[in-house]
Amino acid sequence: MLVRGKKFTGLLVLLLGVFVLTACTSNESKTDTNLTESIPDFVEESDFEIIDWENKAVLFDDNIMGNENKSGVIGADMPSLTPQKWMWHLWGVNDPTNTKLTVVGFHKESQTIHQITTTNGWNVPLAGPNNGADAHAPSTVKIPKPGEWAMFLYVDEKLFDILVYDINE
Repeated sequence: MLVRGKKFTGLLVLLLGVFVLTACTSNESKTDTNLTESIPDFVEESDFEIIDWENKAVLFDDNIMGNENKSGVIGADMPSLTPQKWMWHLWGVNDPTNTKLTVVGFHKESQTIHQITTTNGWNVPLAGPNNGADAHAPSTVKIPKPGEWAMFLYVDEKLFDILVYDINE
């Protein structure tokens, strides 16, 4: 009887160990982007897998930081952790007054997603041409922590561009 009890206890411990390992393994297979329910429905986890952290935004047209002839920001050349004004510029947008820009911030180190625009939630209303771009939009942004950031720009719920910035002050 004593031998049977030890075998049962051993089997129970083994099964619990397998259960714990399986639970841990299944959690590791998920990406750690911390998608929250508050982000727009059209944002996909797979979007965060295509970030090229080496493709940093560059200065062009004297004061726009971004990806030339695609998207850029006036104000991002002096990034700050305090609220500041940024002017978004987009090239290749045909009808800006009927187009919605959504900005999603992704912090590299923490692998977390943040709403960085503070004026209209996740969305920034676009206006017409400015500074050579087809569309522009002013907004106030608040970067919550220092580090490398990927700013995902969605136009009418489709990924338009990714801007990569180092923001440390």
